[in-house]
Amino acid sequence: MIRGLRLAALAMTASALLLPSCSNSREANDVRFLVGFSQANLTEPWRIAMTEEIKAEAELHPDMRIIYADAADSTSRQIDDVRRLMDYGIDLLIISPTDSHALTPVVREAYSSTPVIVLDRAVEGYDYSLFIGPDNERLGREAGSVVIELLGVRSGSVLEIQGRSGSPPTLLRSQGLREVLSKRPDIKIVDTVVADWLRDTAEDKVAERIRARPGIDIIVAQNDAMAFGAWRAARGADRNGIRFIGIDGLPGPTGGIELVQKGVLSATFTCPTGGKEAVIYALDMLQHKEGIPKKIFLRPRKVTSAALAASQKGVPYAREEPISPGRRIVLGFAQVGAESEWRVANTKSIKAAASKAGIELLFEDGRQRQENQIAAIRDFIRRKVDVIAFSPVVESGWEEVLREAKEAGIPVILSDRSVDLKDDSLWLSFMGSDFVEEGRRAARWLVENMRTTGSVDIVELRGTIGSAPAIDRMVGFTEVIQDYPNYRIIDSESGDFTKLQGYEVMKGILSREDRKIDAVFAHNDDMAIGAIQAMEEAGLKPGKDVVVISIDAAHGAFKAMLEGKLSCTIECNPLLGPQLIKAVQDYMNGKDLPIRMITAEGVFPSATARKDLIGREY
Repeated sequence: MIRGLRLAALAMTASALLLPSCSNSREANDVRFLVGFSQANLTEPWRIAMTEEIKAEAELHPDMRIIYADAADSTSRQIDDVRRLMDYGIDLLIISPTDSHALTPVVREAYSSTPVIVLDRAVEGYDYSLFIGPDNERLGREAGSVVIELLGVRSGSVLEIQGRSGSPPTLLRSQGLREVLSKRPDIKIVDTVVADWLRDTAEDKVAERIRARPGIDIIVAQNDAMAFGAWRAARGADRNGIRFIGIDGLPGPTGGIELVQKGVLSATFTCPTGGKEAVIYALDMLQHKEGIPKKIFLRPRKVTSAALAASQKGVPYAREEPISPGRRIVLGFAQVGAESEWRVANTKSIKAAASKAGIELLFEDGRQRQENQIAAIRDFIRRKVDVIAFSPVVESGWEEVLREAKEAGIPVILSDRSVDLKDDSLWLSFMGSDFVEEGRRAARWLVENMRTTGSVDIVELRGTIGSAPAIDRMVGFTEVIQDYPNYRIIDSESGDFTKLQGYEVMKGILSREDRKIDAVFAHNDDMAIGAIQAMEEAGLKPGKDVVVISIDAAHGAFKAMLEGKLSCTIECNPLLGPQLIKAVQDYMNGKDLPIRMITAEGVFPSATARKDLIGREY
């Protein structure tokens, strides 16, 4: 039956679904993989570009056939499209949702039997194989930085033009813009227009607003089409002197790049559609390759007249050609140390994946000291490795050595932890966990499982001071519990991610704290296990008297849960080796890498620990 439906799909004519992208000369029997693509609409220029990108990349793979469905911006139609595509027996679904919330159930339904790649707008939860999209909050921050550059030391008034009200790209781009401008109180967002991503709507609404607000200096639009509409409105009202910023950076007539060249826009930002990447990763999944992340965020690029004049490349360290056949890749990796069970598993995973792939790995243990990692990176530069990867012990202080790597033409991949640098061209890609989300998950689990309106006093054991996971996990945890006034952190100290320090810090807190401690949130399992020992010595029963939550989900945590001492652990997957090695190989073969790759992770409460432990590798 499925075979017949597949053949029907390949033979159908244009109706609710569009024609397959492959040339008519290909026979249905030549097709190895049948992929369905459900597009939100084909009216927005950016989505048209996404669809064309998918078609172009699919044409390079003769054994793949793609069936296209245009939802025409109707959520109900897109739900029907997905179910119809599934009925045709597709091997994989690619979807760019009209609405994140409304499409979540049907995506979950499809994912139960078929790999699913979600483009642009992530659905809720993690019931999909891979999300590919732009870093929308980053795009907003970049736009805010351009506003500040254009105004310099002057104060100014900004009009913001948003896309669709409530959509994730709209919310995140606005959030990023406002975050940056909040640092300049003299620059005000004086008005906001919602124009649904459409040029004509933006033109009509801006025409109304600029008559009422004569002092607007800059208009920031969340896509180029709306920015162009705003420019037309300003020109029609004879309002000179307003500067315009867009997002999308598409080529072609009235695309953002041409609008910058003509001086219509002061700046735009490339917002990769992910179409090409969706096809590439679809093939990787269908061929059962290792190292597929859970989320990838594509690198945006600022486009200004100066940048175009300098002919800047879109990707730092871009390779012109793949590596010569037969030449062995050399990877230099500078590890933080061996401070925890997680880190030991991480090192083992990297070494095993490099060995399996035939990559020569130069491995250095930083022993928890930044100066050791910097020395290792300089040694890798001297030895002219192909790629450098490292897990930075702290976020800051890397500019000089990473600039040396860039000048030597050696790309740098960040593994597990990020860096805090103004110049993001000093590193190629980050892979690892979403530490902020891990903190949020810990807080959500605590609130959902304690279910109390009484006061909850929490002790937080933070990781290494200045490290990305310590900073971000605290941010995520605090973000959630601040909505629950009865939950409060009464003490927060660094345990440096080690069992011994977790024990010592918790022992000190217990010796001076006269309030009842209801919960302990530890930034990793090792500190939690140390804290459990300190609590037991103080006569407390962790897991009963005190709720204990940690992050990592290593074997030690599961042992503590089985003993009833740890309440829940949030996964931070250390098995990044296959993902890192795939990224190195992709880069050496001439492929562009995303700016961020996030690994798949879960939440493991003590109630299911015995079942969850079966088959775990760490």
